[in-house]
Amino acid sequence: MGSKLILSFQLSVNMQKITFNPLPLEFYTRSNVVSIARDLLGKILYTSIDNEITAGIIVETEAYAGITDKASHAYNNRRTSRTEIMYLEGGHAYVYLCYGMHSLFNVVTSARSDPQAVLIRGIEPLHGMDTMKLRSGKNILKRNDAIGPGKISKLLGINTAHSGVSLYPEFETGAVLWITDEGIKVYEDEIISGPRIGIDYAAEDALLPYRFQWAKKNKAPVGELYSF
Repeated sequence: MGSKLILSFQLSVNMQKITFNPLPLEFYTRSNVVSIARDLLGKILYTSIDNEITAGIIVETEAYAGITDKASHAYNNRRTSRTEIMYLEGGHAYVYLCYGMHSLFNVVTSARSDPQAVLIRGIEPLHGMDTMKLRSGKNILKRNDAIGPGKISKLLGINTAHSGVSLYPEFETGAVLWITDEGIKVYEDEIISGPRIGIDYAAEDALLPYRFQWAKKNKAPVGELYSF
């Protein structure tokens, strides 16, 4: 099935130019989730929630390789009402609740019934700063306020109700989540890879170097203020 045509254009929101040009489905339906996790660094994640547009540059990701990955919710072809979203075609949001309080946003990848996903672990806020401050309950945002998957969802307004939402939407019918490529260059020598966080239960798979950080963006001194 061919990709539907998506119109690319810019919106002016609070005097800032907002790009609506979602990544094509072919970006998400590739079979190598590790490559996709690396390629998402430098892309821009947008949300349009409660009539507020917010966005951030993706600076940290983790890859989860589906039924063969002991760290994945879908390991050994596990299927539940929650994980069924992972079995959709790539290009959907998978959002789950961690510790009963944190919504964690993942990008479903690969073909239908191959439940791979990328967890978005860190962003650099780009648009909608005032809205993010309000959602976080803080007057000033520091860099570490946007590093951590639960923090990202809070800033961008993402919750479990958004699980299953298409990342390849049509703006006219109500785009909620989309990711764009706006030409930001991420070079190989700027990427740090290592083990994923909080998956000690995954035995030998806990050691896989499936966590990726954009060092140029993600290694500023913790506590440094954003300049906005």
